[in-house]
Amino acid sequence: VQLVESGGGLVRPGGSLRLSCAASGFSFSSYAMSWVRQAPGKGLEWVSAISTHGQSTYHTDSVKGRFTISRDNAEGTLYLQMSSLKPEDTAVYYCAKPRSMFTVVRSTTEYDTWGQGTQVTVSS
Repeated sequence: VQLVESGGGLVRPGGSLRLSCAASGFSFSSYAMSWVRQAPGKGLEWVSAISTHGQSTYHTDSVKGRFTISRDNAEGTLYLQMSSLKPEDTAVYYCAKPRSMFTVVRSTTEYDTWGQGTQVTVSS
């Protein structure tokens, strides 16, 4: 089981980035997937989740209207489109797979597989 994130970088406030997460070694379409972030000196924060076939999406309040989560089950890839980025979005972003199939979870203790993370820095 492996998750590999990409797409992070340095962007100015108001800019955009798209993160990708390539999944392998498990039945990707059977798991609701999430993005979780960790800002410098802070704990893990759940950001967004998407149901198994993309029919439902969920976002934490601070990113609603700015971030969009999506997935391509044929390619085994999870995405996070981030727009109108703010300095407080600076963090390492991880994609995460939950222990249980089909269920959307938001608690970071319910994930059993994480990627290596990709750094997003929002600064002028």
